[in-house]
Amino acid sequence: MLAESLNIPKTVVLWIVKEDLGQRKLCACFVPLSLTPEQREDRVTSCQDIIGMADADKSFFNKIITRDEMWCFSYDPKTKGQSSECVGETSPPPKELKFQRSCIKTTFVIFFNSEGAVHKEFVPEGETVNAKFYSGVVDHLLKHIQRFHPSAFCSRDFFLLHNNAPAHKAASICQFFTPNNVTTLYHVPYSQIYLCQTIFFSPS
Repeated sequence: MLAESLNIPKTVVLWIVKEDLGQRKLCACFVPLSLTPEQREDRVTSCQDIIGMADADKSFFNKIITRDEMWCFSYDPKTKGQSSECVGETSPPPKELKFQRSCIKTTFVIFFNSEGAVHKEFVPEGETVNAKFYSGVVDHLLKHIQRFHPSAFCSRDFFLLHNNAPAHKAASICQFFTPNNVTTLYHVPYSQIYLCQTIFFSPS
């Protein structure tokens, strides 16, 4: 549009935008969830509370047990490095059949702290991670802590941090934590920002 309105070549317009004006073109950011001002203030308050707890207890972060989950396929093909072999000068190169990743998959749940994995288990095929199933997972976690970390289990000197998934916030889960004296850290609302930028003009 600028080239047509000014009757100059497009290359000149690009040169002016890039070199003289120092501009670059970026794609817009995709934000699935935008936080309200109250939620942003809540995040600041929560971070200040965590900083205060960390200042009062230098081993605070070592006492946090958090969780994550991922999809695991029944078969993953070997990488190029994994399929390499040592052969002689006259030997033919090794061959590896190209397999497709299986459509059969299951969910893998893992709890970990600063030292590594604390408890892990697979979700049975056809099972849904709802409040009932998650209460069983947490019960397995507590039994694992009791077995391998008896001092932390007896003193309940640990904190459980999980996200705001419906199964984690269910009333039955809160009722399970109360008699077991499990302290959970408040997980503030968050916005997952997926930023995809395509740079057309480089200022350098």
